[in-house]
Amino acid sequence: MPSTSRSDTLGFMPTKNLDAILFDLDGTLVDSAELILESWRHTMRVHLGDVPPDNVWLATFGQPLRTQFKAFTDTPEGVQAMVDTYVEHNLREHERYIRRFPDVEETLMSLRDRGHALGIVTSKAKRGTGVSLAACGLDAAMFDVIVTSDEPIPHKPDPAPVRLALERLGISAGAAAYVGDSIWDMRSGRGAGVRTIAALWGPFSEEELAPEKPDVMLDSIRELIPRDA
Repeated sequence: MPSTSRSDTLGFMPTKNLDAILFDLDGTLVDSAELILESWRHTMRVHLGDVPPDNVWLATFGQPLRTQFKAFTDTPEGVQAMVDTYVEHNLREHERYIRRFPDVEETLMSLRDRGHALGIVTSKAKRGTGVSLAACGLDAAMFDVIVTSDEPIPHKPDPAPVRLALERLGISAGAAAYVGDSIWDMRSGRGAGVRTIAALWGPFSEEELAPEKPDVMLDSIRELIPRDA
């Protein structure tokens, strides 16, 4: 059995005592799994002429594209070509495949109303982040900070992106949590010293995330709202 439990641990981690709640984007706020996989498959067909099993890509889900594509080419030029193909397809197909998860907007508004600062820490580039939010009807102005892969810092699983978000908010790690759906999110958040919350409504299961020992695992984003709300 994992050392962390599910929503029954909320009594030990009331979000009302947190100043900031940071979120991953893909797989946490927006349901982009099919969009991402279709873009990956398209890129593999164009550059390799064959598509490896989806679990090859999912194993690195949540890391920057350049990191992911290094496994398939030996040169920086090859990586850039794959990134360009992926991004072109991904942006073109956003409206067709991407959706926001249930209760996301309502939960974010409730958390803001209760005084929490909100942020996004994503491995997605700034342009794609903006397109994803717009396609899902989420106003970027709801977030007090957005850190993307365009920042000239190490990226997830390194803790640097989470630390940068906290620095820009002026909030200490002990007063913040990071919500994410992947092992890279859990490692980044833990390294930054914030509470880690595993989003089981994303593409990864409790069994896959439990070994990372998140502080809590939730089935629904609404469980972030304190029970007295």
